[in-house]
Amino acid sequence: MPTLRPLLTESLAQAPGVRPPDVSNLGLYLPLVVMFALAAAFAIFSALLGPLVGPSRYNRAKLAAYECGIEPSPQPVVGGGRVPVAYYLTAMLFILFDIEMVFLYPFAVSADILGLFGLVEIFLFIATVGFAYAYVWRRGGLDWN
Repeated sequence: MPTLRPLLTESLAQAPGVRPPDVSNLGLYLPLVVMFALAAAFAIFSALLGPLVGPSRYNRAKLAAYECGIEPSPQPVVGGGRVPVAYYLTAMLFILFDIEMVFLYPFAVSADILGLFGLVEIFLFIATVGFAYAYVWRRGGLDWN
C-alpha cells in the first residue's frame, strides 16, 4: 500500500527552493488510537451505567448460590466428591470439534487463491470431521445419561 511520504516528497522536491516537510508516520496510528479510545469509553460507560439503570430488587433466591438445580449444602463436601466422566467427555468433544472448525477460517479467507486444490482439501477435511462426528454419535458420546 503506497504511503503519502514518497508522493509528497517527490512533488515538493521538484519545486526549486522548497524543502519537503517532515512527514511523520505517527499519523498512520491515529485511527487505531481513536478505536482504542472509543472501545475504552464504551466499556467504562457500560460498566458504570449498568448498576444505575438495572433493576435493584434483590431477594433471598437471587442471592443464593446456584448449583445446577441441586439444593446447596450448608457445609462444603470434603474432597469435592466424584465428578461424572460425562462432564469431561463433553468438554473434550467440544474442544475437539471447536478447534477443528477454527481451521475453516483460513480457508474462508484464502478460498479464491487456493482454487480447486483448496476446494478438494476442504471437502476432505469436512469429511474427516464428519466421520469423527458420526463415530462419536454412534458410540453414544453425545448421549447425556
